[in-house]
Amino acid sequence: MTDVKASVVVAVLNEAENVAAVCDEILTKMAPAAPFEIVWVDDGSTDDTAAILQGIADRDPRVRLVRHDRRCGKSQAVRTGVLAARAEWVATLDGDGQNDPGDLPGMLQAAWSAPGAPPLVAGIRVRRNDPVSRLVATRIANGLRSRVLGDYCPDTGCGVKVFRRDAFLLLPCFEGMHRFLPALFARYGHPLINYEVQHRARMLGVSKYTNWGRALVGIWDLMGVIWLTRRTQAPHAVTENGRPAE
Repeated sequence: MTDVKASVVVAVLNEAENVAAVCDEILTKMAPAAPFEIVWVDDGSTDDTAAILQGIADRDPRVRLVRHDRRCGKSQAVRTGVLAARAEWVATLDGDGQNDPGDLPGMLQAAWSAPGAPPLVAGIRVRRNDPVSRLVATRIANGLRSRVLGDYCPDTGCGVKVFRRDAFLLLPCFEGMHRFLPALFARYGHPLINYEVQHRARMLGVSKYTNWGRALVGIWDLMGVIWLTRRTQAPHAVTENGRPAE
């Protein structure tokens, strides 16, 4: 790794209206956590998203752009960004402007100061600015997931999270995994810190996902995660010659 303390990974698809403003806000509000980088992952956009981000990256070395040659889904886009990240700690947020980057320095500090195994710090949106239909669908999905998995996280769909890069890369990757990170991290011995974050109305454009689409895919994902967590037996600590293994 480099001397970069944190990598902010932002996965986007057709967000040309928002990315410049979001990038500027991240650069401003991440100043307390410097030095940092922003890794944008363009998941096969068909608008000017990539061109706008490339222009910013050409002017600012803190900004990087990684591109998929086709749409692969948000989970794979996040993984691509984490793989490209140069820092030991990664922070994620969505690229539509609904998340406040000002929450990230506090979340990173909570992660850095936590004792024991490196935690997952999960953003919890206390007051959401979404249409009623999405709020209802999300509440139902969160309730079902929480009862089945017992992950102790009331809002796994929030895109604002902080975690150790190496811990994330040990997790199984599948589309939809970003909605189940608390359960997956817990299975590998990482504690959860729920952290209240701000949530705002979308800046411009429309969501690329529908409530029914999320729900139908989420059911299959939930079944898969149940199988994964039941079949995964990971040690909480590993030693070599009587000492903690690196």
